[in-house]
Amino acid sequence: MQKHGGAGIRPVVKRAHTLLVGALVILMLMGPGSATLAVAQQSYPANALVVGNDRGGFIRQRMRELRNIRASGQPVEIRGQVCYSTCTMYLGLPDTCVSRATTFGFHGPSIYGTPMNAADFERVSRIISNYYPAPLRDWYMSEGRYRINGVHRISASQIINMGVREC
Repeated sequence: MQKHGGAGIRPVVKRAHTLLVGALVILMLMGPGSATLAVAQQSYPANALVVGNDRGGFIRQRMRELRNIRASGQPVEIRGQVCYSTCTMYLGLPDTCVSRATTFGFHGPSIYGTPMNAADFERVSRIISNYYPAPLRDWYMSEGRYRINGVHRISASQIINMGVREC
């Protein structure tokens, strides 16, 4: 019969204690509020689609992707430095949040940078704008879509003020 003494448990307990103390020291060094931030960042769903540094793409491809995300109910977190062009279409999904560190870039529809005829420009602008919450949709239709070369840059704070949830 083999004895199960406490000799093997003590090193494990000591290592766990050392790790716990080390973690507490790191949190104390990070300053007040950092523990809250760490917990808040971990509370998002594991199945969230994290979008970062996305400079856009083709509208039809993005529309298919967004349709699938909407059907699955998958949450979306927009993080990273930039979300430009068709990336901004994620903003209209029901469970999307944005990081304050992200800058958003908007421009009007074009064909590889070449302006569209008036009817197509209007039609495609409306398609894009329908992926935005109402205040952003209004801004895009009155101002944002009229830049073809380059982008209108908008901060995440402005996007949050237009009704998109902060991560």
